[in-house]
Amino acid sequence: MLYKRSSALFKEAEFVIPGGVNSPVRAFKAVGGTPIFAKSAKGAYVYDEDDNRYIDYINSWGPMLLGHAFEPVVNAVVEKTKQGTSFGMPTEIETKIAELAVSMVPNIDKIRFVNSGTEACMSAVRLARGYTGKDKIIKFAGCYHGHSDAFLIQAGSGAVTFGSPNSPGVTQGTAKDTLLAKYNDINNVQALVEANRDQIACIILEPVAGNMGCIPPKDSFLQKLRALCDANDMLLIFDEVMTGFRLAKGGAQELFKVDADIVCFGKVIGGGLPVGAFAARNEIMNHLAPLGSVYQAGTLSGNPLAMAAGFAMLNAIHNDAELFKRLDEKTAYLQNGCAQALQKHKVVHTINRMGSMISIHFSEDEVVDFDSAAKGNNETFKAFFHGMLNEGIYIAPSAFETWFITDALSYQDLDETIAAVEKVAKTLG
Repeated sequence: MLYKRSSALFKEAEFVIPGGVNSPVRAFKAVGGTPIFAKSAKGAYVYDEDDNRYIDYINSWGPMLLGHAFEPVVNAVVEKTKQGTSFGMPTEIETKIAELAVSMVPNIDKIRFVNSGTEACMSAVRLARGYTGKDKIIKFAGCYHGHSDAFLIQAGSGAVTFGSPNSPGVTQGTAKDTLLAKYNDINNVQALVEANRDQIACIILEPVAGNMGCIPPKDSFLQKLRALCDANDMLLIFDEVMTGFRLAKGGAQELFKVDADIVCFGKVIGGGLPVGAFAARNEIMNHLAPLGSVYQAGTLSGNPLAMAAGFAMLNAIHNDAELFKRLDEKTAYLQNGCAQALQKHKVVHTINRMGSMISIHFSEDEVVDFDSAAKGNNETFKAFFHGMLNEGIYIAPSAFETWFITDALSYQDLDETIAAVEKVAKTLG
């Protein structure tokens, strides 16, 4: 494929935007080459500025559960725009989407809308600290909760020590309150709790990790975290920015039958517009201003265009009884086809899947946490990424990101993708 226009646009962008992009993973640093500049998208396809068509497995990093330019969402935004784009005042649509979300998700009474997943997770942790009166939090290596200071922490010197900043600008003072655990390792979490008894406000995690590739929870890990929190007066926060309204109508809580104390949302809940949210039971949410003393605010929170998009999206999900069955079947079909193609050409790999999230790890070992994900062959991934791109298949430009399946994908699209995997596999095996 030719990328002449994208290459020219990237050079222009580098003069006025740091690295030429407004989010680092878009820069292709992990895979090499020049980023693709999107021009338009419809259904399962995205088109670049050189008019190349790609079957899209990023789907705006998850929101496009029902496909790009989904007509009910587009119509809702267009109609709402005609009435004004922002007021800084309450609007009816905020209450309507809140009522719908609360009706769909288990164990929540109230929801507060914000502008991003990062803001939702940051606010949830603040609320947990305010509610418990404790300062420290536990997060997991490889789980990404946005770029708030408290989350940009890498491993410390030992299993029971606090972490250290992994970005300049994050202070040691912030880092000392963030404890880093191993995903899917309950003994490691227990050791952290015992070493910091009565100091930990909450445990926050992606119930299905998506930022070290797709990694599902194993061996009742979520249930054991729930019990650990109950026994130690800690709150359990599910970051469902990826999984919310994607794995089930009620998200991971419904799928795994585990109640979190606070749940964070993003991506699907905004229908493709910038929306985040966090939600909990009344006893927790009532600590939030203006009812309580935990402060959180946002000029554009509850923006009417974003709320209209999210309401249209959630309505479509709520009214489609077969949606998640179709998504599971399509993703399983893709998994089986990719596995056969890679096995045929003896490409070392393992595939993880949960619902409509899937990733190929170029490793012979089971991938259950960040350490095992990091053992994957990154050079193989780079070659695979560019091979797929040349075949018109757009996957995340990082070995540490899940693929997101959309219901707009046809089985013909899936067959085309599997054929591309087989073609690329010939060059890898």
